[in-house]
Amino acid sequence: MKGWDVFFDAVALFFLLYLIVYASYLFLSVAMGAFRLYQRDRMLDIKNELKHEFYFPVSILVPAYNEEVTILDSVRSLLDLDYRLYEVIVVDDGSKDRTSQILAEAFKLQKVSRPIRRIVPTKAVEAVYEGICNGISLTLIRKENGGKGDALNMGINASRYPYFVCIDADSMLQKDSLERIVQPVMEDDTVVAVGGLIRVAQCIELEEGNVVGYHLPKNVLSSMQVMEYDRSFLASRILLDGFNGNLIISGAFGLFKKDVVAAVGGYDCHTLGEDMELVMKMHVFCRCNDIPYSIRYEPNAVCWSQAPGSLSDLAKQRRRWHLGLFQSLMKYRDMFLRTRFGLVGTVSYFYYLVYELLSPFIEVFGLIATALAAFLGYLSVPFMISFYILYAAYGAILTITAFFQRIYTQKLKISRSDTIRAVIMCFLENVFFHFFLSFVRTTAFKGYRKRKLQWGSIKREKHSEIR
Repeated sequence: MKGWDVFFDAVALFFLLYLIVYASYLFLSVAMGAFRLYQRDRMLDIKNELKHEFYFPVSILVPAYNEEVTILDSVRSLLDLDYRLYEVIVVDDGSKDRTSQILAEAFKLQKVSRPIRRIVPTKAVEAVYEGICNGISLTLIRKENGGKGDALNMGINASRYPYFVCIDADSMLQKDSLERIVQPVMEDDTVVAVGGLIRVAQCIELEEGNVVGYHLPKNVLSSMQVMEYDRSFLASRILLDGFNGNLIISGAFGLFKKDVVAAVGGYDCHTLGEDMELVMKMHVFCRCNDIPYSIRYEPNAVCWSQAPGSLSDLAKQRRRWHLGLFQSLMKYRDMFLRTRFGLVGTVSYFYYLVYELLSPFIEVFGLIATALAAFLGYLSVPFMISFYILYAAYGAILTITAFFQRIYTQKLKISRSDTIRAVIMCFLENVFFHFFLSFVRTTAFKGYRKRKLQWGSIKREKHSEIR
């Protein structure tokens, strides 16, 4: 039995250190995130009162594939933005449904013969449609299917302005979202990319770019994702932003400097995580060429995106995300512990490697080891249960803090019943939802080759019908 003693002692020591580091990281992340969010919100309120007059033109790129259900709501929200000069470019990546027809008919777009510069490689253009809506230039490009990265590259080629914003076709922006996401660029001309805050669209009623109602979704799975998103986007991203350490900008909403993106070759069309791959590539390019740069996160720039409403769709989405994470970390593994990359190559890379990529395998192994220890009598079952309850409560408290911080800073109103539901969902998310996702992510590599270049297919609903 001596061998078991050594094994369980080693496992216990490893998980003690693992949990201490992670718990400390979560606490610091949420605490710092809440403080910086409050501070940033006050600064932006002051700037809005001063009526800041400086703007630069922005191109909004919307890659779409079989998005006939949500595309109209998304584009309409983009035409209601409180910003002086921007254009909207929708790239239909060979959809098999009526995505293009619906857009062209709704906005009376006209087919035109327009040459598109080849800044970065893409599949061939099939047709271009243009129109003016609410004084905003709206362009629809139909092209051969090449994946999300290829669709975004086409949007880059067609864009007129020096900065572009990418947004998913199932997402909607608030009236001030564009004004908020450009703020870091206005403050610092070395900024080459800015990430926005992603929140779950099932929570809100949006009219003309303004939130007129907020409530937790009736769907339990969607409600737990609300908690997960708020903790994730409040915590780690704000902390990493403190030292220019973010390795990912969500593909649902991000701002990029076009000439830098073009210099690195645009989006990689051969990865599932084209958003993370691009950001890591920009880190490498700027550091290897000694270019002063900053990649920022702006938590006050809000994008409302649909979350999967079924377990099967959620599993497909998270497997895809995990494979994209793996591909990006492996492609740029030379960043790890290299002095040239500073804290990005140490703290950031270590966090994403251990606490994102490997964490589901570590957690599943921990559950198996704990059950084995209890079975062999090395661990008290009551102690084990108490420990898990305590740890879940700790995580739930941090999640609750993140959730209500977002409610406060966005000046949203929430009912008493939803407040009670939110507290319950925080515990459910930390106990059940988290471990479900851990299991799903451990199975991500099954069928890896078949899924590698495919768009993620998730059932969409009209934004007006998902509440």
